[in-house]
Amino acid sequence: MIAEEKPSHLIQPGRKIIVAIDGPAGAGKSTVARHIAEHFGLMNLETGAMYRAFALKALRAELPLDDGNALKLLADETTIRLEPGDENNRVLLDGEDVTGMLRNQTVTEAASRVSVFPPVRAWMVRLQQQLASQGGVVMEGRDIGTVVFPHADVKIFLDAAPEVRGLRRFDQLGPKSTQQPEEVIRDLRARDARDRNRAESPLKAADDAVVLDSTEMTLDQVVQAADAIVAARLAEPARHS
Repeated sequence: MIAEEKPSHLIQPGRKIIVAIDGPAGAGKSTVARHIAEHFGLMNLETGAMYRAFALKALRAELPLDDGNALKLLADETTIRLEPGDENNRVLLDGEDVTGMLRNQTVTEAASRVSVFPPVRAWMVRLQQQLASQGGVVMEGRDIGTVVFPHADVKIFLDAAPEVRGLRRFDQLGPKSTQQPEEVIRDLRARDARDRNRAESPLKAADDAVVLDSTEMTLDQVVQAADAIVAARLAEPARHS
């Protein structure tokens, strides 16, 4: 269990920080981001949900997921908003709450495919920058610290061995999953390859990010380590860009 006890308020009044958490699929970014947001009184913005919402729209429109031009046109007529919920953000796609539709394997796989196209990523980066423009947020994804907010106050790159991440993802899918663990690991490796090798905003740790490898760590240990990283940064004077 993750401890519920919260520390004393560490954020200076008026200081609107941005915490960027990047890393590959299955590394635990969403869990860590939710905890940091609650722990330090920040808003949690899950960018992966935004890509999944757009992928859902592409699937509904029956667009070829390898047609970059068609996807760009679709993006031009799409609105995505995130609203704080009890535990996770509510995701509004063209005004429709699609939060409960975004975690199935088909949508997740489609999100990985549509996200490789530069026009789609450029459009999404603009949306993400608008959402977090006032600061006071935790934003997790794959290029937050390198592209979306290169001047973020805190940057964490959360990683783990593919086999470990695959087994964690398999556990998350639960008994309804039609995949075996080795299939989940194989799909995750394929997604890693797409994310790390795409021409636009490839997945990589920012030069000034703290790399946190959770391969040999429990969830509690990962959360405590992330807390310590954020707390240490908050103890430093504010940066002036």
